[in-house]
Amino acid sequence: MKENTITEKKKVEHFKYLQASPRDKSWGLAITTAGFQHVHTGETYPLSSHPDGYNFPENKRRVLNEYQLVYITRGSGYFESASCSRTKIEAGMMFMLFPGEWHTFAPDPETGWDDHWVGFNGIYMDDKIKSGFFTFKNCVFRVGVDERIINTYHEIIDIISNEQKGFQQMVAGLTMSLIGRVYYESMNYSNNDSYIIRIINQAKVIMKEDLAGKKDLEDIAKSLNISYSLFRREFKNLCGISPGQYRLELKLAKAKELLNSTNMSIAEISNILYFECLGQFSTFFRKRTGVPPLEFRKRGPKNI
Repeated sequence: MKENTITEKKKVEHFKYLQASPRDKSWGLAITTAGFQHVHTGETYPLSSHPDGYNFPENKRRVLNEYQLVYITRGSGYFESASCSRTKIEAGMMFMLFPGEWHTFAPDPETGWDDHWVGFNGIYMDDKIKSGFFTFKNCVFRVGVDERIINTYHEIIDIISNEQKGFQQMVAGLTMSLIGRVYYESMNYSNNDSYIIRIINQAKVIMKEDLAGKKDLEDIAKSLNISYSLFRREFKNLCGISPGQYRLELKLAKAKELLNSTNMSIAEISNILYFECLGQFSTFFRKRTGVPPLEFRKRGPKNI
């Protein structure tokens, strides 16, 4: 088992590798690894060394003894395998790795990328391959930049980090759900998605990862190649609130989570959410919930 968490100016990643017991495997699906990386422009890929059998050799081809689902949520790059020709990968795309088949992939040095992955083995997935739901040749999927999928990856990572009793079965269930969602989204993507929906979903992910609000909303729109006026109008049409209000709702949700699940002081939470001062945070919270942060905490988790 290897776990690594690194957060520096030029390196952001978290991953863990696991050993599954015979009992875990009898569940039908056992998780072997999960993680994410934020690869900046020009950075060497992968960012860190990984256990034997996982690192890419010098020829950039690798063979694993497991399945993996790799999800790209920012940037672009390429993917290639023994059965799949070299394919350009963009944000909102996912590819599957199969046990025993060589593959290679990497971000474009000019863009970098954010990648999430989960590795697994078991008869559950073997049966899906035998039934033709997934094939070696059709292993790249367009699912869009979807908050629900990203949240599932991070929930898996959080759970395996703690390794509480029954965690393998919990993350196996989440991974099965993820596999089902990938199949569903890839089957319906071309029918119910649009350029605007993809843009809005990407913007929501960017805002969720930038709770500090360091990225101006106009800059976010510009980075997504859409005018701010169109972005704001379409965001409100699709979500029912403006981008600015959505950002505030994200901060409120995070504040509630920290108040009910941690022992952090109110001042610490205020700092984490990048409010200018404690008073500003308290006023913000009280206006939206009707009670001060401390009173909200005393009432307990039922407030969430």
